[in-house]
Amino acid sequence: MTAAFAPDELAAELIAREPAAAADPATIRVVRAPGRVNLIGEHTDYNAGLVLPAAIDREIRIASVPTDDGRVTLTRLDIGDTASFELGLERPTTSTWIDYVAGTAWALAEAGLPTVGLRGVIGSTLPENAGLSSSAAIELAAAWALLGDAASGVDRLELGRICQRAENGYVGVQSGLMDQFASSCGVAGTALLLDCRSTEWRTVAIPDGLALVVCNTGSPRRLGSSGYNIRRAQCEEAVAGIRHVDPAVRTLRDVTPELLAAARPDLDAVVARRAEHVIAENVRVLATLAAFEADDRAAIGRIFAAGHASLRDLFEVSSPELDALVEIAIAVPGVVAARMTGAGFGGCTVNLVEADAVPALADAVLASYPGRTGLTPMVLPVTPVDGAGRLR
Repeated sequence: MTAAFAPDELAAELIAREPAAAADPATIRVVRAPGRVNLIGEHTDYNAGLVLPAAIDREIRIASVPTDDGRVTLTRLDIGDTASFELGLERPTTSTWIDYVAGTAWALAEAGLPTVGLRGVIGSTLPENAGLSSSAAIELAAAWALLGDAASGVDRLELGRICQRAENGYVGVQSGLMDQFASSCGVAGTALLLDCRSTEWRTVAIPDGLALVVCNTGSPRRLGSSGYNIRRAQCEEAVAGIRHVDPAVRTLRDVTPELLAAARPDLDAVVARRAEHVIAENVRVLATLAAFEADDRAAIGRIFAAGHASLRDLFEVSSPELDALVEIAIAVPGVVAARMTGAGFGGCTVNLVEADAVPALADAVLASYPGRTGLTPMVLPVTPVDGAGRLR
């Protein structure tokens, strides 16, 4: 999705398509939900670990009018595609974007929250399949639209959990809580530290003078058809094996490097590498917090580099395109840190950059990356923003 509109512009698009909106424009609601970029803590969320995402100013917006017929009909303005479904009725998944909306309606109903039918249009500045959580953003935007005025009364973390349920139980991607949490609970100007075991969270200040820049490989990744669910199953297999050594272990969050070393001879080698990444990645999240607080830019760079190498070599979710973007970025003076972000298998890198070096990073990526990969990248400076909510 690439088309985005101010609230009044999005409302005008709806009025042009929907007679009910034209007849009573005062009933139009406009809601928004941001994507997210994860600074550090990758593939740790579904292992009850630590993550450090930020909601970003690339988002999905829905303008809609409520209806009393129990039907949801939405049009994507970027591609002109219209899709619909009936609330409360079983439907087969279609492996298309409307599944995320229908799944959210299903999960809201499962949670006992009443939803309303609607007619609406969707606009967005959030690239799809780029590792910036377009799926979580459409789920959260859909939740705010489907709940109507009741949305503001639902706890934000709980709403994130409900949308995660939509992705796990309806769409079929066994994601953790991080994406929906960030889209729902984002706080402007800060990153968010989430403990996925306790669900305790707090804001984390990004060191002064550092800009967040996302670089999109132009190589999309699709979690439903990728190795994402396989990676999760491998982590569960590692836990099962390690419990033969320590029955108290419930998730990889419970495992120390020493315990992994003791169990490793009896683990499949690939499974052991997956566990090694997760265990070390949780340590890297804590190390990043300390480096942020100390404003130790050199340490931040080392931690991000180690995280990327681990995702590439141990968890094996990087790609030649992601590696190329990281290599190009770290050669640019003023780029403090760079690594792949999100689940991998394509998508984006996240870069912490001295503010005055952002143009140089963009120039370097646009000059070098196409020749190395044959792909066209996007360089997207982003700003942390508040979580999902109503605009009109």
